[in-house]
Amino acid sequence: MIAETGLAALWLSAALALLQAFAGLGSWKSASPALASLTRPVAVAQGALCLLAFGCLLWMFAVTDLSVLLVASNSHIDKPMIFKIAGAWGNHEGSMLLWVTILTLAGAAIALFERRLDAQTLGATLFAQSLLALGFFAFLLFSSNPFERLNPAPPSGAGLNPLLQDIGLALHPPTLYIGYVGLSVAFSFAVAALLTGKVGPAFARAMRPWVLLAWIFLTLGIAAGSYWAYYELGWGGWWFWDPVENASLMPWLAATALLHSVAVLANRDALRAWTIMLALVAFAMSMAGTFLVRSGILTSVHAFAVDPERGAFILTLLLLYVGSALTLFALRIGSVKEGKQFTLLSREGGIVANNIFLSVILAIVLMGTMAPLVAEAMGDKISVGPPYFNKATVPIALLLMLALMVGPLLRWRRDDKARLKRLFAPAIAAVVAAVLFAISSPEAGFWPILALVLSAGLGVASFLPLFGRNLLRTPLPIWGMVIAHFGLAVSVAGMAAESGWTTEKLSALRPGETVSVANWTVTLEDVAPVVGDNWVAIEGRLSAKRGNFTALLKPQTRQFSNPEQQTSEAALLTRWDGQLYAVVAPISETELSRWQVRLWWKPFVTLIWFGGGLIALGGLIALLGRIKLPVRKKNENPWVSA
Repeated sequence: MIAETGLAALWLSAALALLQAFAGLGSWKSASPALASLTRPVAVAQGALCLLAFGCLLWMFAVTDLSVLLVASNSHIDKPMIFKIAGAWGNHEGSMLLWVTILTLAGAAIALFERRLDAQTLGATLFAQSLLALGFFAFLLFSSNPFERLNPAPPSGAGLNPLLQDIGLALHPPTLYIGYVGLSVAFSFAVAALLTGKVGPAFARAMRPWVLLAWIFLTLGIAAGSYWAYYELGWGGWWFWDPVENASLMPWLAATALLHSVAVLANRDALRAWTIMLALVAFAMSMAGTFLVRSGILTSVHAFAVDPERGAFILTLLLLYVGSALTLFALRIGSVKEGKQFTLLSREGGIVANNIFLSVILAIVLMGTMAPLVAEAMGDKISVGPPYFNKATVPIALLLMLALMVGPLLRWRRDDKARLKRLFAPAIAAVVAAVLFAISSPEAGFWPILALVLSAGLGVASFLPLFGRNLLRTPLPIWGMVIAHFGLAVSVAGMAAESGWTTEKLSALRPGETVSVANWTVTLEDVAPVVGDNWVAIEGRLSAKRGNFTALLKPQTRQFSNPEQQTSEAALLTRWDGQLYAVVAPISETELSRWQVRLWWKPFVTLIWFGGGLIALGGLIALLGRIKLPVRKKNENPWVSA
């Protein structure tokens, strides 16, 4: 009965979404108090029922109910419990149910917490949110039912892709989905603002916490996905410009631009139309990412669906939502009043430059990701890989770092060149870094050294907004900005160091033989079989020595039986100045006296993810500052002045 209960809850939730759409529409059009009072409880009940449906799915995976087709196809009785549960969203149907669950919970959160919205605006927002939900309910109920029964039930189940049986990827999809769906809230706010004509600082202040929340989770999701690919796939890299990686990066780029644009609108009443457009584009990128990952039109370790028919359904939703929103934008943007003016040399000017660079990078990534798909649809085949993306995006990203150094130091509205004298300290840091790296390690190449130079400058410039302030009285959003910008400098420094100074050594070793990589001496001590919960493996034991320090690394090559698949489990030795990365594999099925040992020394590579964590922390601190203010001013209605 659990499957039937989940399906019934899903149908009831869909029915409430339809009711919410009518109530929200009526509330917006007629300002009816009765309809306005109906939208809030309906939205909350809809979220609760959808959560119940997803809870039923989790339960069926936890107990391995093989009478359900989705469980039988994506789980196995021998899997560890954490991966049984993660299997609930490690497939097409479950991941889409998670998507719509987060979407409806976001609608419930709007109904519960946005008490400052007038009834008309709340109705329009929940109307837009319910239309989004209805499309995905239709997709689940008519095309991808996660509760479909299987008769007779198989004895064990097909299992889950072994690459997905990792704690990093178990947590990665929910984190990323919260970010994707969080942008749906910004989309609904933007649509409501266009419908009601209330585009102004108050609208921006109401939308900003939701954008921040989505951006934080997107940042964490991308960083976690990058680290998972780094340690789980065994290829030694942290970003490959895989189409699915790009699918998460594109909404992050748009959300970052939106976050800065909405700050201008909230603080200085400028960039009205641009902010609305970015809110629509950010959600469009989320939908595009969902389509790329779930349609089966591309091949990736992240892509789970191979059903073009269901991909067409998602593409239809994408075109319907984004097309309708852009049409509404074209029809209503003329009625939106122009915002206040500013000079080029101002905080607003810096943020506009920031937005332009982010938008250019977004366009480059979008074109590079879609080009092979478009070419294939036209009967041709092309490949777009890291050389294109690196050459096209790195120069723009470095210009973006320059904008980040200057922008936060400028005053709102207008400023003068004398203000730029504050860049003296970052400039000194950059010059010192340039001289140091050019003399000590010129072999790293131009771009890594330039990136490190700019990182040094941005790292110092990040803290200048605190100069002259009482640190105890500095608003949390300022602290958040400082930490996030510093985190970007740290992350870019890690990327540059890893790119410029990584050392690799590939060897065929017998037990007892030694090889050197960078300033490490590594000896293959032994290779032995080991057994896990649902896999067997050969495990290499490598002693790594540098100076007086010695450590033992245990890389594995695992063999899973359900389904049959081999994976590499890299061993990582983390030191203050980098990571030693080791992979061991058989040379062939017949050659058992020697083993393939691949070693990398990656200087300061951990700064990439540490910086990502700082960026997300900065966003969290800013969010706390933003939600603290409305609590203090809870009796004010920000929409009144819009």
